[in-house]
Amino acid sequence: MATFRRFRPDDVNKFSKCNLDPLTETYELSFYLQYHAKWPSLFQVCEDVNGNIVGYIMGKVEASPDAFKFAEHYLPWHAHITALTVAPEARRLGIGKILTEQLELVADANDSWFVDLFVRRSNERAITFYKNMGYSVFRVVKDYYGDHATDPTQSSEDAFDMRKPMKRDQKLQHIRSDGEQHFVNPEDVW
Repeated sequence: MATFRRFRPDDVNKFSKCNLDPLTETYELSFYLQYHAKWPSLFQVCEDVNGNIVGYIMGKVEASPDAFKFAEHYLPWHAHITALTVAPEARRLGIGKILTEQLELVADANDSWFVDLFVRRSNERAITFYKNMGYSVFRVVKDYYGDHATDPTQSSEDAFDMRKPMKRDQKLQHIRSDGEQHFVNPEDVW
């Protein structure tokens, strides 16, 4: 049996089951605490019967700065999934789906136009997961994952910027069906 609840600061000491996955990015403590302080309802965890964190989602609601309101890549009020991960032994139990749906409910409650996220182009399992949940590729961010910065033998990897419209976007103006044909550079993404 699993329990879903809001993140608490001491949960970072229980993330190891989730963060050992090579596709899960591990952040500094201050980053987790910033999300906890600013967007507590968008930072949820799943705990197993032994108190281990077996999944979590970190999100935020934001818009591009007003100074860029008329810029080509301006982002209106939306929710963003910063991280979603489930421990290997807890996968295929619906935990990721439940965490994502909880974030989407908060996004709708905050009158967001859409929920977006970035995923490595090579992460086919995650892309399939999100597509099954109604997300689609909005654009490709060239060289978003710059692994070469810390390891020169590694190359950069593109990201899919995936989106799912929320109730506010009744005309579906913030998604597109041909997103894999639209390319932007990382500096164009706020």
